Parts: sequence; structure tokens; C-alpha cells
Amino acid sequence: MQSDAYTLHLPRRRTTPVVFSSPHSGADYPQSFVSQSLLDRHTIRSSEDAFVDHLFSAAPLHGAPLLAARIPRAYIDLNRAADELDPAVIEGIDRAPHNPRVSSGLGVIPRVVAGGRAIYRGKLPRAEAERRIASVWHPYHTALKTLLDENLAQFGQAILIDCHSMPHEAIEAHSRPGYPRPDVVLGDRFGAAASRDVVERIERAFAAAGLRTARNAPFAGAYIAQAYGRPSRQQHVVQIEIDRALYMDEQRIQPRPDFKEFQRLVTRVIADVTAPQAGNMPLAAE
Repeated sequence: MQSDAYTLHLPRRRTTPVVFSSPHSGADYPQSFVSQSLLDRHTIRSSEDAFVDHLFSAAPLHGAPLLAARIPRAYIDLNRAADELDPAVIEGIDRAPHNPRVSSGLGVIPRVVAGGRAIYRGKLPRAEAERRIASVWHPYHTALKTLLDENLAQFGQAILIDCHSMPHEAIEAHSRPGYPRPDVVLGDRFGAAASRDVVERIERAFAAAGLRTARNAPFAGAYIAQAYGRPSRQQHVVQIEIDRALYMDEQRIQPRPDFKEFQRLVTRVIADVTAPQAGNMPLAAE
């Protein structure tokens, strides 16, 4: 199933309460947007979670939907609230919300890409920002909410695995001396977005695939985890950040020669996370 905003890959039969989403892997850059930008076609991709949707493409084979953005993060950030509007890039906005993401240029309509590089020469009309939110943000989040509601109705719970990638340098900057650098960071907003049992099962799946994990540092989860994570209602969100250096050439934005091998590791994780537990117990404890 495809729209202008997203592609929804559905399993033949939904057999798990797990949903996978990839809100930052969109790579359909509108020509009008590229023409507006100060950046060339390569540099504008630096904030993109390139190929993450491909890494998790086996999800439907294991009974779980995969919702993947088509439109890039530099155009509109689906992991931000619709009202995170930056007055420094959008006309007619009096003041920014008290939000460090917006003040740093990473609101719902980003002002910069990775490295703080400005996207635009000037400001965008407010009508343009509202058009993007109406045509991309709302359809994506409507689809995501529908998937979670359906899983709650069918399974009595919903688990969203929000799939992202992180620059290798971000891990280097936050690594502590004497501690191994993580390959994957799991963000549950310090327990506010998912139950301990859910996070531990995902953590075990990555460990079984030979990948080192850390929790909540340097990424604890952003808008999607905050908005949809409701453990008390059996709705859980875990944000996953994978070191880009494990599967791609970050400078060239191309898959590594061993991309397929790493993709198979991720498929093992998907299989473990979506597999029924012994005795057909639900993934999350009551």
C-alpha cells in the first residue's frame, strides 16, 4: 500500500502485536524542494536514515507491518510534533515552543541538516509549512495510529519499534572510556514509553545477533516515543538507533559491500522479537 507520504508493507496475516516504522528513511526529494535549497543533492541527504527501511524489510514475512516514509526528513520531520514550528525558518510564527529541538533548527520543518548546515536561503511561507504537514505528516501519523489501534484490538497490546540510524561520530562523542561502544541504542524515554519486559526482549534479540546495545544515551526517543508510548495501556514504543557505519558508507551514502549480511542480522532480530513466547504468552507482561 502506497501514498505520497509513505509506503505500508503489510503481512499476509498479522501474527504479532509488533509494528515497525521508519520515519526518517524517505528518499523521494521533490524537485521544487531541491531547487529551494542551498544544499546540493548529496549534502541534503545527510540527515536521512538511509536504507533503514531496507534493513527492516523482512518484517512482513514475520507477521508485522512496516510503515516507511517516502518523503525525506529534511523536507518534513515525522518524528516531531506538528506544532514544533521554527520561527527562524517559517514566516508568521511569533515564537518557538520551549523546545531544544526547535531552537537547534530541527523542528517539524527543519531549518538545518546534519552538522547545522542551513537548508534554505530565507524563510518559507507559513502556508507552505501547513501544506507539508497536511499532506505528509497527518497521513503518516494517521496510518501509524491505525496500525497500533488495530493491534490493541487484535492482541490486547501494541509494540512499536521505531527504526532509525545514528551517525558513527555521535556514538564516538558519547562513548565513555573503558566501555565498549554500542552498535545499537534503545530509547524508551527512561521507562516512560515501554515496559521493562518489552525493552529487555528487544535487547536480548540484538545481543543474540552479536550486537552491543545501550539504553537512552545518547538517544532516548523523540516525538513518536513520547506521543505513542503508553505502557499502562499496553502500548509500547522503543526507538532503535543503529550505527550507520555497520551497514553503509556514511560519506558516500551507499550501502557497504556486506550490507546483505548485516540485513540478515537485522532479520534475525525481527524474527526473535516477533516470535510467540513459550506458552503463547504476550510479549509484554501484565
